[in-house]
Amino acid sequence: NILIKVVSLTKKYGNHKALKNISFNVDKGEIVGFLGPNGAGKSTTMNILTGYISASSGSVKIDGIDILSDPINAKKKIGYLPETPPLYMDMTVSEYLNFVFELKKVKLNKQAHIKEICDLVKISDISKRIIKNLSKGYKQRVGLAQALIGNPEILILDEPTVGLDPKQIIEIRNLIKELGKRHTVILSSHILSEIQAICNKVIILNNGKIVANSKLEDISLVVSPDRRLALDIIGDKSVVYDIISNFKEVAKVFFERSGEVSNFIIHLKDDKDIRKELSKAVTESGATIVGLKLLTLSLEEAFLRLTEVTSDSEQSDEDAQQETVKTTINNKGVDK
Repeated sequence: NILIKVVSLTKKYGNHKALKNISFNVDKGEIVGFLGPNGAGKSTTMNILTGYISASSGSVKIDGIDILSDPINAKKKIGYLPETPPLYMDMTVSEYLNFVFELKKVKLNKQAHIKEICDLVKISDISKRIIKNLSKGYKQRVGLAQALIGNPEILILDEPTVGLDPKQIIEIRNLIKELGKRHTVILSSHILSEIQAICNKVIILNNGKIVANSKLEDISLVVSPDRRLALDIIGDKSVVYDIISNFKEVAKVFFERSGEVSNFIIHLKDDKDIRKELSKAVTESGATIVGLKLLTLSLEEAFLRLTEVTSDSEQSDEDAQQETVKTTINNKGVDK
C-alpha cells in the first residue's frame, strides 16, 4: 500500500544539482530513516515532499495526490516538523495549538483533539506557559504537537532530536516509536543510532543520489551480497572443516584457532540460511558449538562504505557515477 511515491525527482540551484533523478516509495505504516552526510539532499527532499519548495523535474504523489497540482489536499495528509520548529515564541502553548488548528482548517472537535495531542506528547501540564520560556525538549514536543494536529497519515520529521540532551533524546525517540504505530513516519537524521533505534527501513542519500534503499536488517547486503557465518567449535577441526565444505551452499571456508576453540568464517553462495542444518551436522560429529552467527555489517559500517564511494569526487555524467558506485562497492567486498 504505497502512501508516498517519488519518481525521478531532480532539484537544481543554478548549476548545482541538489537532487539527481531520485525515485523511491514509502508504504503505509513504515518508519523510514533518511540518512546522508551534510549536503546530501535530505532537507531538500523533505521540503519537496511537504510542498515547501518545488522540484525542477519529477513528481511526488501523497496517497495518489500530486503535491504540485493539488497541494492543499496533499498537505492535509502530512504533518511536518522542520529542523527548527515553526513556533510563535510569544504565544502560550495552548494559544499556539489553537492557532495551528484554525490555520489547518481541521474539522474535528477542537478542544478534545488538542487535549488528546497534548496528552500524547506529554505537554498538558505546560499548556498555559509561554513558548519562549520552555526548554529545548519541550519546544520540540510542541513542534511535534503542531505536526499532529489534524491527524495526518504521514509525519515528516527533520532532525527531530538535534540539540537535545541525552534524556530528552530518549524521550523523543520513544515518542516517535509510539507515533509510528498509527502514522507513517519519515525521519531525517545524520545520527545513525537514532535511525537504528527507531526505523524499520532506511534510505541513504549521497551527493543527491540514493545509494541504498532497503529494510534496516538488509542494509549490509546493499554494500555486499556476500553472506558470511562465524562458527566457533571445540572439537576435531579437520572433521568440522570437511562437514562445512560438503554443504553445496558454501563458497569458501577460512579457519583459525585461538586456544582450544576453532573459529571458521564461512562464505555462502546465496542468501539461504544454513545455520540449522550446519548446527545439526557439526553436533552429530561430536564437536561442541560455542558460537554460530550470521555476520552482517552494522548500519555505521554500511553508511561509511556507501557514502565514501562517491564523496571523494563528483562526476558530471550521472550514469558513470552510478556505475562507479557499483564497481567500487563490489571491489571493496566486506572481508577484513
